[in-house]
Amino acid sequence: MEAAGASGDELSALRARVAALEAEKAAAPPPHHRVRSFFSALLIVIGCVLVPLGIVSTWTADLVGDTDRYVQTVKPLASDPDIQAAVATRVTNAVMEHIDLPSLLEGVAPDQRPLAAKALGKLGGSLQSAVASFVHERTQDVVASPAFETIWTDANRAVHTSLDRALTGSDEGAVKIETNTVTIDLAPVIDRVKQRLVESGLDVAAKIPEIHTDFTVVKSEDIGKVKTGFALLQAMGVWLPVIAILLVAGGVLLAVKRRRTLVAAALGVAFAAIVLGVALTVFRTVYLNALPANVSPGAASSIYDTLIRFLRTSVRVYAALGILIALAAWLSGPSRPAVLVRGLWHSGITATRATADHAGMRLGPVGPFVRRYRTWITWILVAGAAAAVVFWPHPTAWVIVGITLVLVFVLAVVAFLAEEPAEAAPAARPPAESPPSAPA
Repeated sequence: MEAAGASGDELSALRARVAALEAEKAAAPPPHHRVRSFFSALLIVIGCVLVPLGIVSTWTADLVGDTDRYVQTVKPLASDPDIQAAVATRVTNAVMEHIDLPSLLEGVAPDQRPLAAKALGKLGGSLQSAVASFVHERTQDVVASPAFETIWTDANRAVHTSLDRALTGSDEGAVKIETNTVTIDLAPVIDRVKQRLVESGLDVAAKIPEIHTDFTVVKSEDIGKVKTGFALLQAMGVWLPVIAILLVAGGVLLAVKRRRTLVAAALGVAFAAIVLGVALTVFRTVYLNALPANVSPGAASSIYDTLIRFLRTSVRVYAALGILIALAAWLSGPSRPAVLVRGLWHSGITATRATADHAGMRLGPVGPFVRRYRTWITWILVAGAAAAVVFWPHPTAWVIVGITLVLVFVLAVVAFLAEEPAEAAPAARPPAESPPSAPA
């Protein structure tokens, strides 16, 4: 009896061991699955690494390769207070360098010299500071006028080629950038200031000679070290982000668990975009701290923020798109919270349809048609939303959110139309059996 019991225990242990080995074998992924998972992860990682470079390449192609886009980008700077203050200071200094007060006053009639000196003296301080203050006030009037916006726009359109060569190192054409600096000639502004001075009663301003002075927009001493990179990014243009997205999509299609991989890949794209946004903020601090003492920090920060404005917009677009795709993929999964959300969605649609049916709403042949082709309709709507994102000219994060909300609303309408009518439910159920009658 004891031998039989021991043999039975050994047999049970052996069976348990065999069952455990079979469970381990079933849990372990096949070798070809491990290879697919490796290459899937590799493609997704490479795609996510290329996402920031793709964003920058698109920005570079827009800013450097499109004059109208560049002018549209820098146009708001004309009304920026820091830029106006910096331009007013630069013009005032340039004008004052060419004003010789004693010689200018010699041109005034002897009987008018005391009046001119007295009028200038009322502005406060010495005659030199009084004239400088007077010139600065007139200059501020000019840079705050609509005429300055026109001058600024025309000048930036003219220097766009210089910006191209400063960033990419191109030497094509007659003009060459020797100092890696893009500047705007403020001579038209100075002419306007001279006219304002004459109109304000300072006739001696008409004797000021023609003055050419520059206002620096981009000084690329550091950018010059990476000109080859800028030129390469400009050449890649919109193709680099397309390659990045295709690599990520290929990694998702190659994965064994595609839904989970799609969630991770979408979050990876969003994270890569956010990293670029953080890098832009860090570089801004480094750039401003490295400015010379004679450069206005306010004007420099305004120029930097304006030039990368659309770059930051692209960062927000990729981050929002990645998060929304990850959320959609997660909601379609089997997790308990996702199932709960889908259940609440379906319950809301069902209750709304039941209320509409009880109120007398009839859909006729529309309901059966939508129920029959609901899958096709859903994919067409999703494809249409994706096409809207792709072909929208320079979308913003709010555009992405708006397209998503519209898609959700339209899908809710489709679900409403595809819902079975409220009166169909009782008809589908078998009639309840009547209780047996009591015997007589």
